[in-house]
Amino acid sequence: MCILDKLRRGVVTCSAAETEELAEELASVFPEDETLALQGELGAGKTTFVRGLARAWNIVEPVTSPTYTLLTIHRGSRNLLHLDAYRLKNEAQMDNLMIDDFLTSPYCLAVEWPENIGSYLPKSSWCISFTILGPNRHRVRLDQSGILNA
Repeated sequence: MCILDKLRRGVVTCSAAETEELAEELASVFPEDETLALQGELGAGKTTFVRGLARAWNIVEPVTSPTYTLLTIHRGSRNLLHLDAYRLKNEAQMDNLMIDDFLTSPYCLAVEWPENIGSYLPKSSWCISFTILGPNRHRVRLDQSGILNA
C-alpha cells in the first residue's frame, strides 16, 4: 500500500521515531512548492512529523517548535519553512511574517495551527490531522481529499 493510501486510512504510531519515519516516507512523494496544514492538539506529534520531513530533505540543524519565533527556515535538498501559528491572534499578523519572501523553490511550508491563519493558507494545502489516542499512541491521517478546502 502506498504512503498516501496509508495516511488516508490513518496510521497509528507508537513512538516519535515511527512518526518521523512516516513523515520521511511522505516526503519522498510530497509535491514541490506545496503547503502542509498540520492540525491537532498540543503534543499530538506535529513538530515530530516536521522533524521527519527535515531528515528526508537532508536538513541537519535541529527542528524544534517555533512557537515563540513563529517561523523557522531550514535549508537542505528542499527548503522547509516551519510556521507555528499558535500565537497568531488575527490574519493581519501574517503580513508581518513576509513568508512569500522566503518561499524559494523547492520548498515545503509546514503550518502548525493552520486554523489561526485563515485565508492565508493556500486552498491546495494538504491537511494532516494528528490525534492523541493514549500514552505514546497517535493517529496521523491525511484528509480524505488530500487537500484542505477541496
